[in-house]
Amino acid sequence: MARHRGAMVTSPSPLRLRLNGGALVANWKLLAGMGRGAACGAAVKADGYGLGAREVVARLAAAGCRDFFVASWAEARAIADLGVSISVLHGVRKEDMAGERPPNARPVLNSQTQIRLWLAGGNGAPCDAMVDTGMNRLGIALADVGSLGGLAIDTLMSHLACADEDVPLNARQRDAFAGLRGRTNARRMSLANSGGIGLGADYAFDLTRPGISIYGGRQRAEHEGIAQVVTPEAQIVQRRGVPAGEIVGYNASFTAPRDMEVAVLNLGYADGYLRCFSGKGIARVDGIALPVIGRVSMDLVAIDVDAMPGLGEGDWVSLDYALPDTSALSGLSQYELITGLGPRFDRVWE
Repeated sequence: MARHRGAMVTSPSPLRLRLNGGALVANWKLLAGMGRGAACGAAVKADGYGLGAREVVARLAAAGCRDFFVASWAEARAIADLGVSISVLHGVRKEDMAGERPPNARPVLNSQTQIRLWLAGGNGAPCDAMVDTGMNRLGIALADVGSLGGLAIDTLMSHLACADEDVPLNARQRDAFAGLRGRTNARRMSLANSGGIGLGADYAFDLTRPGISIYGGRQRAEHEGIAQVVTPEAQIVQRRGVPAGEIVGYNASFTAPRDMEVAVLNLGYADGYLRCFSGKGIARVDGIALPVIGRVSMDLVAIDVDAMPGLGEGDWVSLDYALPDTSALSGLSQYELITGLGPRFDRVWE
């Protein structure tokens, strides 16, 4: 069905993401329950991990989520009118202090420079603060916690480096962070990301900040109940017969072992369906597996459709894309797989 945007009429894309809103909310509720009484927020940076931050926020806010985390002030402005509490993880720059800052968004201060900027221009407004407990990425040093004294801190945070693994660093970071309790005027403390929630209740503190697991990512055995949210679908551009011995696709990486039927999809690495799926990916129709053959190119993918004689141009197929399984297949992280799905996909919520 054509869509009307003012005077312009556009056709639906030949690519779409089927987005399961029920699974999204169920995943968040499962993670919230694992926090054993801690409040549960949601990371919606990178436009809701590529799914559309406004749609994600609206669904999670209706389910009871009150705290949302973005990377930049542009991302905060994009959802500010939804009226939720927003933390900007990258803090503030001089440019941000001079620009528009929504009243329901506050910076997560990460450095002495950011602290000075906020003290000089924040007019005493609430902020959050990040303390580095061993990741050596963002955050002020433990020894500099005293410099937070002049701030009105809502949430004191740190970030786990290896929460998806069982390593001693997890406990060291937890204990270092716990040692900060009472040393600032922070209203709350927050450490656990998706993986950290699975490490146990002593990592939850007052507020958890799940991200990838809300969207279907599973990092630990404790995430077994996390459900798939995203299913890519593509339309067939052309169906063709390929004689035995002929090649399919660039560099002749596939030779037909028999006379076979091939469908070419409106999909490629420009859309985030990357070359690592060449000869490995699976499309499906009615549960029937249709293997990807040949090399994935920029805008096109070929699949073996011998098993589906009635499938033709304009028909839709789904792509296997459960994040844990697809990560194992491709060698890519679950984060890369979901955030890399490109803008040519229509986002269709169910």
